[in-house]
Amino acid sequence: MTHVRLLDWSLDELVRRGEIDGSWLDALRPVEPHLETLAHTLSGTPFLPDSSHVFRALQTPLDAVVVLLLGQDPYPTPGYAMGLAFSVPADVRPLPGSLRNICAELVSDLGGVVPATGDLTPWVQRGVMLLNRTLTVSPGSSGSHGRLGWDVVTHAIIAALADRPAPLVVLAWGRVAQAAVAPLAQREKVRVIESAHPSPLSASRGFLGSKPFSRANDALIELGVEPVDWSL
Repeated sequence: MTHVRLLDWSLDELVRRGEIDGSWLDALRPVEPHLETLAHTLSGTPFLPDSSHVFRALQTPLDAVVVLLLGQDPYPTPGYAMGLAFSVPADVRPLPGSLRNICAELVSDLGGVVPATGDLTPWVQRGVMLLNRTLTVSPGSSGSHGRLGWDVVTHAIIAALADRPAPLVVLAWGRVAQAAVAPLAQREKVRVIESAHPSPLSASRGFLGSKPFSRANDALIELGVEPVDWSL
């Protein structure tokens, strides 16, 4: 009989392994049983990103986040997903279509040169949380884990960000992201900036030309926060 190694996504173990920052513990305790159910469901099955990167967005401390950029689910191409929404490792070529459109809009909005890679880690280091609504996907099958229940976990993450006294700007690209953050629109210290998804299927219908980066910085300044350096 083949022995299936079970995933251990208990919160204390995730913190011990450095896969999430300890500042998220209180926010995620109520959904810990759900995390353990997800771990049981996914144990022994292939999924992306690598299990050690599933919660990578939560390695940023809760209080360090100034912008939440919400995506849908990881890239289903092996070697692309790295636990950060829209980002790919620096050696990935060609860039996924959504990321090419993000880079094009970045240059159109703020000027500068086309980024040399699709690794968006510098944004994370400056307080931008790159969070997918669904944190895993089956290889080669976009959207395949959309009904596993990851939204319970990511709702808790989004709510924790919104419940802080600190200001927050949210970039919601596409209907999935917009539905997730709709309850935040009336929060006094939260600004939600919506547009179409940057996918090649929809980018021309409201993402390209939407100037999300300058609008996010304008909102941060209005909230009394330093603007983000979006350069890559």
